[in-house]
Amino acid sequence: MSELLLRLESLAHTLPQRPETAIVLTLAAYFAGLRLFNWLRSPAWCPPILLAACLLAGLLALLPLGYTEYHRGVSWLTWLLGPATVALGVPLYQQVHHIRTLWKPIVLTLPPAAILAAGYAVGIAWLLDAPPTVLASLAPKSVTAPIAMGIVEELRGSVPLLMGALLITGVMATLSITLLARWGNIHDPRVIGFALGVNGHAIGTVRAFDIGPTAGAFASLGMSLTGVFTALWLPMMWYFVG
Repeated sequence: MSELLLRLESLAHTLPQRPETAIVLTLAAYFAGLRLFNWLRSPAWCPPILLAACLLAGLLALLPLGYTEYHRGVSWLTWLLGPATVALGVPLYQQVHHIRTLWKPIVLTLPPAAILAAGYAVGIAWLLDAPPTVLASLAPKSVTAPIAMGIVEELRGSVPLLMGALLITGVMATLSITLLARWGNIHDPRVIGFALGVNGHAIGTVRAFDIGPTAGAFASLGMSLTGVFTALWLPMMWYFVG
């Protein structure tokens, strides 16, 4: 009996250190978040990724698993964000005939939207005397995660803080755009999808695909162009301003 207890105690100490544990916890939280999201009748204010993040945070708080070990264990899942973002080009290609007809308003609206998305967050944080690390971490908050992580590393910000900002931004942007479209009687899936992609990155794009393929394609376009544009102008402006 004592030998069994010793083995269980040893397993309790070694299991959290194995990379498989972090992967299983992540996938379990994600699928549980999906089930809970469906049980709640798909509320726009609470996407499944938010539910999964809350469940995962609770599990990490209860288990003897530190963030460093968890992050190391799910590094390959983080790497998959890149191919997943590239794969969004498929629906984008399927709707390219719609995009060609609206290239002028896209060119006119995307740059100011991307600049404002970074500017107001940094401006508010600066007025609240936030340190430079926080400012750098909030600047790319409206960019999809693979691109945002590269930007924040170049600006010497904090990746964990960035991930929290990405989650909050995606949830709030999705909720705000859904409500504004309803109040403004806006039903064009192209407009709604583009706004979701520009402001809500991947979370907004998922919501756009729930609306329809056209909204999803324009959300993919907005998310991709916002990421590329921000990756070009933000580091240069950051070092120029100092």
